[in-house]
Amino acid sequence: MGWLSREYGLTIDSLIGAEIVTASGALQWVDAVSDRELFWGLRGGGGNFGVVTRFRFKLHRLGSVVVGQWTYAASDARQAIMRFGEFARQGERTLTATLTLTSSGLTVTVVRVGHDRSAETTLSPFGRLAGTGQGTISRVSFIELQKRNDEHFAWSRRYYAKGGFWRDIDDDAAETMVEQMKDAPTADSEIYLMQLGAAVADVAEDATAYSGRQAGYYWIVEPVWDASADDMRCTAWARAAAERMADRTIDANYVNEQADTAIAASAYGAAKYQRLRQLKSRLDPTNLFRLNQNIVPAEAKLP
Repeated sequence: MGWLSREYGLTIDSLIGAEIVTASGALQWVDAVSDRELFWGLRGGGGNFGVVTRFRFKLHRLGSVVVGQWTYAASDARQAIMRFGEFARQGERTLTATLTLTSSGLTVTVVRVGHDRSAETTLSPFGRLAGTGQGTISRVSFIELQKRNDEHFAWSRRYYAKGGFWRDIDDDAAETMVEQMKDAPTADSEIYLMQLGAAVADVAEDATAYSGRQAGYYWIVEPVWDASADDMRCTAWARAAAERMADRTIDANYVNEQADTAIAASAYGAAKYQRLRQLKSRLDPTNLFRLNQNIVPAEAKLP
């Protein structure tokens, strides 16, 4: 999932086929014709079925994007988050809105695919969520957009993440986010929220192993720190904050954004997880590929 998901769908929705090395050492090409069930499982099942060595994707013509970014004071965060939800619900599918809440304030970033004269009119309301935010609207390359957080999430820093899906943002959701940030362990710790829907929801829930198609947002609680002495303090905050955020989370999850493992059974739901276990039994009955969000083969005992 990312900036383009509302317009073009998830990355897996553009996957045409993949070359995979299985646990037995066999090399095979997988697509909707050659192995329909494995192709289903690869799109959301992670590295449980083999090592993918080649991908074939459907491409989309993109060009530059228009980005609006504004900051709001911490004292205005609750009001801004509420209005963010209102505007995001009304947005067209070419628009993706995100917010990042830290102890020092709120940053709202809105990306519009394509550039025309209406772009500024479409984005500008997000700069007036709680008074007037500090920020700009600019046209940038997609690579420039992707590099914006490179320094914040630099190599050698320490991170921990837990996330989940929300259907919507209401007053209680905004209050929960603001309350959790009051105890944030470091200045760089954050709660991040990305808008989903549109093209993501166009695909049927059962069409891929990925779960959560009908979610409106994905949230992530993520402390960021530098000293190993702060490990326990930072992870404890993230787990407690995520538990509060999860009170309203739908019954699915995105396995890539979890620092803890052993969540696969709850992430996919009972029916999908059983289907994935059957597929795992066929491709990897001894669970060779287990250093991941592990799907246990159907014949094996659940932990």
